[in-house]
Amino acid sequence: MRIGSIFIIVCMALVAASIGAALHYLVHIPLNETAYISLAILFALMTLEVIASRNRDKTELTGRIEELSRAVSDISREVGTLGRRVTALENGTNSEIKTLTAPLSREIGELADLVENLAESVAVHDALLAAPRPVEAPAVSEPIVPAAAEEKEKKPKRAREPVPGPFVGMDAEAILNLIREAVQNDRLDLYLQPIVTLPQRKARYYEALSRLRLADGRIIEAKDFIGPARAAGLMPQIDQRVVIRCVQIVRRLAAKNRDAGLFLNIAAETLRDGKVFPELLAYLEAHRAIASSLVFEFTQAEYRALGPSEQINLTLLAERGFPISLDRMEDLKIDPRALSERGIRFVKVAGELLLHRSGESGGDVHPADLADFLARFGIDLVADRIENESLVIDLLDYDVRFGQGFLFSAPRPLRPDILQGGGDIIAERPTPPAPAPAQATGASAIAQIARRIG
Repeated sequence: MRIGSIFIIVCMALVAASIGAALHYLVHIPLNETAYISLAILFALMTLEVIASRNRDKTELTGRIEELSRAVSDISREVGTLGRRVTALENGTNSEIKTLTAPLSREIGELADLVENLAESVAVHDALLAAPRPVEAPAVSEPIVPAAAEEKEKKPKRAREPVPGPFVGMDAEAILNLIREAVQNDRLDLYLQPIVTLPQRKARYYEALSRLRLADGRIIEAKDFIGPARAAGLMPQIDQRVVIRCVQIVRRLAAKNRDAGLFLNIAAETLRDGKVFPELLAYLEAHRAIASSLVFEFTQAEYRALGPSEQINLTLLAERGFPISLDRMEDLKIDPRALSERGIRFVKVAGELLLHRSGESGGDVHPADLADFLARFGIDLVADRIENESLVIDLLDYDVRFGQGFLFSAPRPLRPDILQGGGDIIAERPTPPAPAPAQATGASAIAQIARRIG
C-alpha cells in the first residue's frame, strides 16, 4: 500500500507539471503563473485522492462490521441453544442417575459388610488353630496392663502376633538371609500407636513401628530384626521404604485431620549413607507441604553419638520444616535452647522417669517443671511407656500435654485400604462374629489376606 501511494503521488506530480508545461509553451503563460497553476492542480488531485481513499476505507469497515455483527448474532443464538440443552440435560439426568445408582450403592455397602464379617470369622478360626502352640513366658516385649488384659480375655487373640525370640536356634547367616529376603520383597509392615492428648485422651499423633513379615507369615518386631539388619548395613534401605510409606500415610491423615502427625524412627546409618540420604532428602523436598506433620525420631544415645556429617544432614531435615524428636531418654541432662536450635520439637520421657520411680533423673530442672521449661523453647514433652491409670493421674500434676503407652492402645496394623483412601487409620481389634457358613471359608480367607497386606 505504501508503494502504491508513492506511485500515485508521483503520477499526480507529473500530471500537474505536464499541464503547467503545456500552458507555458502552448498558451505562452508566464512561468511563475504556470507554476502556481501546477501547484493548484496537484493540490486538487491530492484532495480528490484523499476523499476517495476515505470512502474506500469507510465502505470496507462498514462491510466488516456488518459481517462481525452477523457472526456475533449467530454465536449468541448457538450459546443460547447450548445453554438450554445443558440445563435440560442436568435437570433430566440427575434424578435418573440417582435412581439408577441407589440400588447399586446399597448392594456395595451390604457386600462390604459381608466381606468384613467373613474376614473376622477367619481371624477367629486362625486364633483357634494357633491356640495349641506353646505359650512363652510372661515377660513379653509389650506389657499388658490389667485393663488391657481384661479386654484380651473378652476378645480373641489376633493371629500371627509378634512373638519373642523368633530366631531361636538359627545362626547369624540364616537370620540375615531371612531379613534380606523380606526387605527385598517389600514385606515391611507398619503398626501405629497413638499419642494422645492429656487428659482428653484424644489421638493427636501416631508413631509408626516397623514389623517384618517373613515368608511363612511370622511377624518380627523391630527389636528382633534391627540388630542383624544394622550389622548387615540394611538399615538405610529399610528406612527409605518406611519413610516413603509414612509420607503416604501422612497425606491420608491430612485428608481427615490437618492437625494429625506421624512419628517415625530412622537410624543414624541412614543420615550418613551417601546414596540413600540424598535420594530421601529429594523425596522429602518434593513433599515439603506435609513437613510439619512428619516427625523424625532418634534415641538420646544416637543423638549424642552423631558425627559432624550426621549433624549436618539432620540440620538439612530441620531446615526443610521436618520436626525432630528424641525418645528413650536415659536422663534429663538436656539443654533445651541447643535442642531447639537443632530443630528438635518433641522430647519423649518415660513416665516412671518423670515421677522419679526409676532412679534419679539426673537433670538440673525438676521433672515437675520440665514441661513448662521445654515449652519456652517450643518443645513439647511426651510421657511414654504409660501402662496404668495411677501413672496418668500423677502426670497430670506435671502439666504433661501428651501421653503414649499400652494403657491407651497397643500398636495396631494399618488398615489395608489406608493408602487407597479408606476409613480409619488403624485396624480395630477383632471381635467374635456369628458363625459363618463353611462355604464362605475361601472368600473370607482371601479377604483376610487382603486385610493383612496393608
